Amino acid sequence: MAISFDNALGIHQHTLGVRSQRAELLAGNIANADTPGYKAKDLDFEAALASAKAKQSMGLSRSHNNHIAGQSSLLSEELYRVPLQPDSGDGNTVDLQTERNQFMENALQYQASVEFLGSKFSGLRKALRGD
Repeated sequence: MAISFDNALGIHQHTLGVRSQRAELLAGNIANADTPGYKAKDLDFEAALASAKAKQSMGLSRSHNNHIAGQSSLLSEELYRVPLQPDSGDGNTVDLQTERNQFMENALQYQASVEFLGSKFSGLRKALRGD
């Protein structure tokens, strides 16, 4: 009987990819905190997770039939964050404290998903060994 990893691992396998993508966006926001005109980005976690669960990925267009069809790593559409503070005059919407808080919260949730997956693999290993 084959093991279904989708059933065995649950939602945590999908959350890692979404959390990773969100970490990249938040890190980009922090890196561009002083860039004039930069707009803070984020993603809708629920929509991205639903997309990851449905295994829907955006196909890349090919200019020739012999080219290999690629898949985009983008799990969900990037959204612009609504600024909490008035415009400082340079058009940048990054609030550094908000971005740091969001980044740390995302990192903690990523770590929790890694630990849940670790415990799932540990359980599978015990089941295979017959412990």
